[in-house]
Amino acid sequence: MADTLTVDRAGLSAVQDLGRLGRSRYGLPVNGALDQYSARVANVLAGNDEGAPLLEITAFDFGCTPSADVLIAVTGAPADLTVDGVPRPRWEPVVVRAGETIRVTGIRLGVRVYLAVHGSVEAPFLLGSCAPDTILGFGRTLRDGDRLAVRAPLPPIGHPVFGIPLFRLHAAVPRFGDAWTIDATDGPDRAEFGDSADRLFRSEFTVTPQSDHIGLRMRGHVPRRTATGEVLSRGVPVGAVEVPAGDELLVLHRGRGVTAGYPVLAVVTSTGLSALGQARPGQSIRFRRRTVAEAVAAYRSQRACINALRTRVRTVFDALHIPVTVSH
Repeated sequence: MADTLTVDRAGLSAVQDLGRLGRSRYGLPVNGALDQYSARVANVLAGNDEGAPLLEITAFDFGCTPSADVLIAVTGAPADLTVDGVPRPRWEPVVVRAGETIRVTGIRLGVRVYLAVHGSVEAPFLLGSCAPDTILGFGRTLRDGDRLAVRAPLPPIGHPVFGIPLFRLHAAVPRFGDAWTIDATDGPDRAEFGDSADRLFRSEFTVTPQSDHIGLRMRGHVPRRTATGEVLSRGVPVGAVEVPAGDELLVLHRGRGVTAGYPVLAVVTSTGLSALGQARPGQSIRFRRRTVAEAVAAYRSQRACINALRTRVRTVFDALHIPVTVSH
């Protein structure tokens, strides 16, 4: 019988990965984890490939129980992680014995938590990804009582190093708070907003409850388009900051359709998108202008942090004879 995780309290959770890359040319949204950085780090800490399936837990409390010993890592928004009621560290590998209950409660400041299991979990795939797609009706949204098969059960680990508080792999933890600063580059239609375009980088915006994985809606001192020509539908990137008619900004996220007909004032950077994936309704957003070169440098710096973390994980796991999946 396969080893499993039994979901005791699903809340709002799903099996997720990094998305359906390279399919936009066929009209499919990329989808995938909205906080890509936290998802990648969770998998690296668990000894998995960065793109392996893991659990994305949104806003509400979650609980599950493994049928065998497992090693997990929990990242993302601040929350309380306990194993059989005992607090355990986040952003670090944690060993859980068979039958012990894992709980993630009190998610705050951000909105999404990622739970990776060493060896990953089984999930159906469509076009190379298990990422849920609401348009296609595909994906695994979890419910109470669901059982997730663990792909590669972990041999029992009793090494004392896991009980030493000073032993840490030191993953870089993003800053979480009630206000977010999101990096963005100028978009292709900036000139159509005249002098009001700079409002995007001078004003504060508030995330509204209408936001979801398709896009975040924000209210504030919105720039006004001065051009009067019709905007034709065309391809738009993830992160496009659109200005529909009215008093809202719309920032497209990973579930966005691949075409749209609103002017694109700016484009959120790759690192900014992960932060934006944690923004809660009611929180404040400020945009910070970045050049394309600065955006690329920030992404490369983040990649370097993840690669350095992977090296540390591999060193420790090799010493403890824990298998590690190589990322490509």
